[in-house]
Amino acid sequence: MKKLVLLVLAAGMGSRYGGLKQLDGLGPNGETIMDYSIFDAIRAGFGKVVFVIRESFEAEFRQKVADKYVGLIDVDIVFQEVAKVPAGYAYDPKREKPWGTNHAVLMGRDVINSQFAVINADDFYGKESYEILAKFLQSVENKKNNYCMVGYRVGNTLSESGTVSRGVCVVDSDGYLQNIVERTKIESKSGTIVYLDENGTEETIEPETPVSMNMWGFTPDYFDYSLEFFKEFLNREGNNIKSEFYIPFAVNKLITDKTAQCRVLDTSAKWFGVTYPEDRSQVVLKINELIKQGIYPEKLFK
Repeated sequence: MKKLVLLVLAAGMGSRYGGLKQLDGLGPNGETIMDYSIFDAIRAGFGKVVFVIRESFEAEFRQKVADKYVGLIDVDIVFQEVAKVPAGYAYDPKREKPWGTNHAVLMGRDVINSQFAVINADDFYGKESYEILAKFLQSVENKKNNYCMVGYRVGNTLSESGTVSRGVCVVDSDGYLQNIVERTKIESKSGTIVYLDENGTEETIEPETPVSMNMWGFTPDYFDYSLEFFKEFLNREGNNIKSEFYIPFAVNKLITDKTAQCRVLDTSAKWFGVTYPEDRSQVVLKINELIKQGIYPEKLFK
């Protein structure tokens, strides 16, 4: 059996939170959210982790993050930079930011040849989610066009410090993703979850509604599709310095074309993360509570 790979998107900077929030120690011994993700992935059966980072903070990242996993799981580091585009493709030289989440996924193409999961570095996904993700990926070994997304219940993904945006999933009766619709200004008001639609009208949404928190599972053929889609994207959007090549764009296209299918895996896990500076203290409290419940040891890596 090939090793399951965890691809961690860690190249972004926390614009609202400030700085490299991926390196912020939140656990009792300075553990980062990524540390808990790697711990959960290892015990779920993943055998390799690939970090997508900016080359400019490689030394700090290796020292504070990657080195602690030596001997626990195979580690690779790849770099996401704006200049990493296919040969012969041009873009506006004023562009400073890389090309988005699916561009980040493409950075793993040369070091991943088995089923792989994709997560954000600064999101706490929970033990259960890695278990169901690993189980699905093991079931599609040597298959093609069989993907999955862990669908969080929107009521388990809210921030106590402000509104959030979420990709709301349209799922068919067999549990397969049909589309993702971005919804903004989601919050709980008097026990009811609401969002603003495209007309600025407040609408309600059921707490069990599945949303994407950017936790995906793919077979390696996804890289080839993404590369072709990225070339099309550059032809169309290369001179737009704010354009972004997102994972849902590629997945939606593959579903619409009936090239691939994407199972939405339900989880009861509660997502949390540091969306706003005020969230930090709540995340620390939540991690400590999980330690008290015995879900995590007080010191992750001894």
